[in-house]
Amino acid sequence: MKNLSIKRIYDTPSKNDGKRILIDRLWPRGIKKEDAHLDLWMKDIAPSNELREWFGHKPERFKEFSQRYKTELKTHMDDIKQIKDILETHNVTLLYAAKDTEHNQAVVLKEYLEK
Repeated sequence: MKNLSIKRIYDTPSKNDGKRILIDRLWPRGIKKEDAHLDLWMKDIAPSNELREWFGHKPERFKEFSQRYKTELKTHMDDIKQIKDILETHNVTLLYAAKDTEHNQAVVLKEYLEK
């Protein structure tokens, strides 16, 4: 398995990113599609709108958000498999737009994929 990392979509792309996968349901504000350097946009693997709105990026809700999101991920096994298949031959960088680098879906998804 190659390297799996996470990064804000607003950060400068690098050669080490490998395949860049956006895992937000909504397109990030202020980013032009041609400037995103995306290989894939996996909207469906992002938290549901209901979960995203409930979480509201409140750190005190992160533990429960993580549990709920992992439950949702169980219904997206095709997407999980697709990322794992890419990881067989390429580094993968999961991209997200949230300002909080510690409390977001990319942190949870990376942990889920590494299990």
